[in-house]
Amino acid sequence: MPVAVLWLVSSCPDFSTGLGFLDSIRDCKRIKRSKNSILDDTISIRKSHMRGKLRYSSQESSRLDRFPLASSMAASSTGEIVLTSEQKVYDVVLKQAALVNRKFRSSDIAIPGSTSLLNEAYDRCGEVCAEYAKTFYLGTQLMTLERKRAIWAIYVWCRRTDELVDGPNASHITPTALDRWEARLEDIFRGCPFDMLDAALADTVSKFAVDIQPFRDMIEGMRMDLRKTRYENFDELYLYCYYVAGTVGLMSVPVLGIAPESQASTESVYHAALSLGLANQLTNILRDVGEDAGRGRIYLPWDELSQAGLCDDDVFAGKVTDKWRSFMKKQIQRARKFFDDAENGVKELSSASRWPVWASLLLYRQILDEIEANDYNNFTKRAYVSKPKKILALPLAYAKSLVPP
Repeated sequence: MPVAVLWLVSSCPDFSTGLGFLDSIRDCKRIKRSKNSILDDTISIRKSHMRGKLRYSSQESSRLDRFPLASSMAASSTGEIVLTSEQKVYDVVLKQAALVNRKFRSSDIAIPGSTSLLNEAYDRCGEVCAEYAKTFYLGTQLMTLERKRAIWAIYVWCRRTDELVDGPNASHITPTALDRWEARLEDIFRGCPFDMLDAALADTVSKFAVDIQPFRDMIEGMRMDLRKTRYENFDELYLYCYYVAGTVGLMSVPVLGIAPESQASTESVYHAALSLGLANQLTNILRDVGEDAGRGRIYLPWDELSQAGLCDDDVFAGKVTDKWRSFMKKQIQRARKFFDDAENGVKELSSASRWPVWASLLLYRQILDEIEANDYNNFTKRAYVSKPKKILALPLAYAKSLVPP
């Protein structure tokens, strides 16, 4: 069993393999790892779904006027009023915005290890980001050193978390393993990192007003992947998309920063961050229908499939029909609406942070164009943005990043 899995399921996570990095503090164990083994043993990196990034704020009445929640409440079969997934997520957004609005003071927690080793940890995170998110990594080069390193650390944690259930070792992962991963997350936020890459994130959360809740929620999304392969309606799918992608936006806003000259509420910026994450994940889902079906998964609202005259068997059959085209057009329209909502907040970000976010938004939105160009065949054709189109998008993203709030 690979070391990455052993770390999660072993009752004694005390390994010694080379580089002395973290000294024992409080209840934390010491871990020694060689530089070259960090990526091989820790992450089991494989290509997976990248999540979006952005912002939010607290003036609630303003947000309710500008971003009205669709169907925020519903009645149960007994007549009881229940919150929809959108309202539940919105409540999280409000809390995150309120935290950012408070005067943040850097934590006094000392991350064990020398400054040079901590710098090496951040460099390793940068290497991972450069390898698996090349365009975004390029955009981060305009950020201040502290901000870009923090974004790299968040990206790597999200990638490692995603790989638990979507990577080569996914068959070994159990709910107990995810519980251990969440306990490890708690240690990171207490200043007790377990390995080199954890240390980079621990240092990041000590410097920025990053809250633990979105990280916990992402792990909950991984739990959903272990137990759920169908989604009854978009309300269920919305919650899943928030867990696995919308959370990244909430994690990132405190690091990306909001432009000092912005007149937008913090909450509205966070809402745009959430929207970009949701848009990116919906795009992933529409791009990967055939791939997911091959694993017995359908990330599409069952009730909407039914309304279109389709069923699970049609998805598994993988045949493009007029019904499928009509269904896909509506799904793409919804994803584009989330991208449109996201644009409202990108321009409110700190000027040095806007370019990578604009690049992510523009490039991911083009995947929807490619699905259409493939005649909605997302069963056997993978929609992707060609390298020439990516290159052309970068100056456009840069130009947009220069537009002030």
